[in-house]
Amino acid sequence: MCRRQLEVINIKEKCLKKKLIHLSAVGAFAIAGTVASGFLAAQSKTDASQFPGTTYLLPATLETTQWGWFNNAQPPVLKVKSGDTVVMETMMHAHNQVIPGVSIEELKKLRTDHPGRGPHTLTGPIYVEGAEPGDVLKVKLNRIVPRAYGTNFNIPGMFGQFPKDFQDGQVKYLYLDMNRKVAEFAPGIEIPLRPFPGTIGVARAEPGQYTSVLPGEFGGNMDIRDMTEGTTLYLPVWVKGALFWSGDSHAAQGNGEVNLTAIETAYKELNVSVEVIKNKKLDMPRIETDKSWITVGFDRDLNLAIDGAKAQTVKFIVEQRGVSPDAAAKLMPTISDCRVSQVVNVKKGIHCMTPKDVKAKGIPPRPTAETPTEFVTVGTDADANKAMDTASMSMIELLQQKKGMTRLDAYGLASVAMDCRVGEMNGPQKSIHCVLPKSVWVTAKK
Repeated sequence: MCRRQLEVINIKEKCLKKKLIHLSAVGAFAIAGTVASGFLAAQSKTDASQFPGTTYLLPATLETTQWGWFNNAQPPVLKVKSGDTVVMETMMHAHNQVIPGVSIEELKKLRTDHPGRGPHTLTGPIYVEGAEPGDVLKVKLNRIVPRAYGTNFNIPGMFGQFPKDFQDGQVKYLYLDMNRKVAEFAPGIEIPLRPFPGTIGVARAEPGQYTSVLPGEFGGNMDIRDMTEGTTLYLPVWVKGALFWSGDSHAAQGNGEVNLTAIETAYKELNVSVEVIKNKKLDMPRIETDKSWITVGFDRDLNLAIDGAKAQTVKFIVEQRGVSPDAAAKLMPTISDCRVSQVVNVKKGIHCMTPKDVKAKGIPPRPTAETPTEFVTVGTDADANKAMDTASMSMIELLQQKKGMTRLDAYGLASVAMDCRVGEMNGPQKSIHCVLPKSVWVTAKK
């Protein structure tokens, strides 16, 4: 028997023991291949008339979470109907083992001891009645309430955009001041908090066990920082019941997430309403904000991720404006604002924001030099991967030179606050413009 099988068996045995101990608190557990126990669903109902449908409470426990894997054969932990609301908790990474006091050496060991397994703890899956392959699951993010702390770290010599350049690593634990909506990254540096779920999605179509690291047509580890409270996510359904999950909870993140992590946290409350939409063709996730529609592209090659996002955006513009694909392709660069979501999840991500207002034109600037309000670095190359590498590393070096930051702090700050924007996409040279707001520097307390 292989080591991974033994690990799974050990985890299942530990979970079974804990389930028996806490059976009265969490209800009966599901038998493999069946829908979650009706007793569990009944016990988790609550009165919350301000939310759509029936409201369920889903605590994050060893029984209701998975560490690092997606598997469409995983028995659901809750069964709801279309139109219902779920108030769920999430855990920190590795079944809550990433908490203040844990060293960077211990964090690295959590990854090296569990090869292939993602770090994320995922609450779910949740079975949505009536959801069938070919449908769309609409997920409204009603409310997000993080814990009081978060963390940012880079694993020495592993993962992130520049593992070879950063053979050393560090971990920072940060207080999340939700009254002021900031986290103090270092003395005199405050990061605005905009909580969003880094990983959110449904079960993929393929049977078997898959790491939680990759994003895809099922959603997953998309790390799109604009998917905040009040937004709505639309996910293609690939299996019966959809099997909805979320975890990898973030308090803030830069576009790029270059050192591997955002401000990673857990949620005391992730409040979502789910609705099954029939007869709507969708092959990739879409996100609706108050002002924009967001389309996405994922690939190991950033060039192909850009191509995928362009294709999805053109398709959307055709639907939205009733124009031809050629006309939509010409219009896209003038109205769709594309950003580098992340470059650290094996499959890199691009997301493009297209305004709901069909009269709106123009996108935020792609500066090429420092401005009064922003530090700016640019990478230009025929290969978008190299352009992104140049722009990111230039920002890390700039922060050391101009602000006197250590290498690791500069890497971390770029990961949680830098905004990398896609510039030229259609010509022989691709450009990536990374900006970092100077407003994160505030007067340090004496």
